Amino acid sequence: MPKVTDAVAALARPFVEAAGCSLWDVEYLKEAGEWYLRVYIDKEDGVSIDDCEAVSRPLSDALDEADPIPGSYTFEVSSAGADRVLKKPEHFAQFQGQEVEVRLYRPREGRKEFTGPLLGWQDGDVTVLVDQTPCVFGKQEIALVRLYPRF
Repeated sequence: MPKVTDAVAALARPFVEAAGCSLWDVEYLKEAGEWYLRVYIDKEDGVSIDDCEAVSRPLSDALDEADPIPGSYTFEVSSAGADRVLKKPEHFAQFQGQEVEVRLYRPREGRKEFTGPLLGWQDGDVTVLVDQTPCVFGKQEIALVRLYPRF
């Protein structure tokens, strides 16, 4: 049986693409005692509320019909955001050279957060230029990698 997120991604992709967007990620998680299903979409010129609605309405109906998730949950469709989380190899490839923030589970040299240009990704390990020095963060120590936009 496929994971809930994989099943929802397969179901969502045609609706996302029909709206002129791409599927960034699907999350299914419990927060404050309630389950949330979140579908994150992306679009080259930015995601609007209309884009989210164009995906949400038909996908909600398809989810009701396919019923891939037992029990109740809150369903949301939103933009991946300027500070989007990078999870998949294609995410890291797309944003190579861009500034990212790496958050660690445990401190390294007294710090848990590092920012700098993304230099590479290999089998879950992330290389970032921190203070003009390439730093490799192992997959097991990384809690989160996200784009770090400066405004």
